[in-house]
Amino acid sequence: MIIDCHGHYTTAPKQHEQWRQAQIEAHSKGVQAPPRPEITDDEIRDSISSGQLRLQRERGTDLTIFSPRAAGMGHHLGDAATSEAWAIACNDLIHRVCSLFPQNFVGVCMLPQSPGTSPKNSIGELERCVRDLGFIGCNLNPDPSGGYWTDPPLSDPYWYPIYEKMIELDVPAMIHVSYACNPAFHTTGSHYLNGDTTAFMQFLTSDVFQRFPRLKIIIPHGGGAVPYHWGRFRGLAQALKLPLLKDHLLSNIYFDTCVYHLPGQELLAKVIPVDNILFASEMIGAVPGIDPETGYNFDDTKRYIDQLPISAAEKTKIFEGNAKRVFSGMASRLNIRGNK
Repeated sequence: MIIDCHGHYTTAPKQHEQWRQAQIEAHSKGVQAPPRPEITDDEIRDSISSGQLRLQRERGTDLTIFSPRAAGMGHHLGDAATSEAWAIACNDLIHRVCSLFPQNFVGVCMLPQSPGTSPKNSIGELERCVRDLGFIGCNLNPDPSGGYWTDPPLSDPYWYPIYEKMIELDVPAMIHVSYACNPAFHTTGSHYLNGDTTAFMQFLTSDVFQRFPRLKIIIPHGGGAVPYHWGRFRGLAQALKLPLLKDHLLSNIYFDTCVYHLPGQELLAKVIPVDNILFASEMIGAVPGIDPETGYNFDDTKRYIDQLPISAAEKTKIFEGNAKRVFSGMASRLNIRGNK
């Protein structure tokens, strides 16, 4: 089985995004948002069958861990109540996709984060998604301000309530910012990678994993700058008199393979232990075009893993075993798959 741990619903029916625009406009005018739009099962089927499901079949993957569109989370828009309503709408739509295509998709939720709003505010939606909708993880935005980093770092006790709930529910979080409203940052070219690297450094300089040894964190996009600068981070840890990174972080932090060329995947697999790498593509997402050097899509990441100079057993860990271990709730979902 090949499990893609990083997929977003980037092809959602257009009335979903239209409602979001109307919601934000209503908030700006101080009036009530319109009711959520009617979206039929057939519209959802069409949006998936011609998009993610088609690419699954073409590329030879089996199951996608699926969440709302990351750039669409927009936690900096509106207020806490706006974010909560939007998160519920997005997560409900993911649940419908997973119910219509249980063989192919399993849900991960976005959280109703808002700048300056305690992560405690997200606990209710996380519980609903895991306990009622069968989701197996969440996306956690370390910068709800959209590029201004106004909230405390992930090392701060401010975040402890959501960590405690994640451990109680036994679900991991993927660190994922949303789109940048700061014009200094390109959303996918710099803000995403900044978020990944910044989160890693915040954990490195903290005792979060000593306080929460069962906490599971996935840093996407190959970890941003982390593998490329592994020596820098090792040296900083040494200068700060911290334990070796393998002991300090690698029992809790994992990296995905949303790296869009073979040399990058080779570096990731060379620097980061295989047990800490989860297969992912983020299709249809940040880089959807065809690489003229290969003739294949940049985000067809399975091709890169297939070419790595590692054993078949190690590839199986990347493609399947590690995801099953990190997303412990997947076992029950796979049983559902098997019974269909």
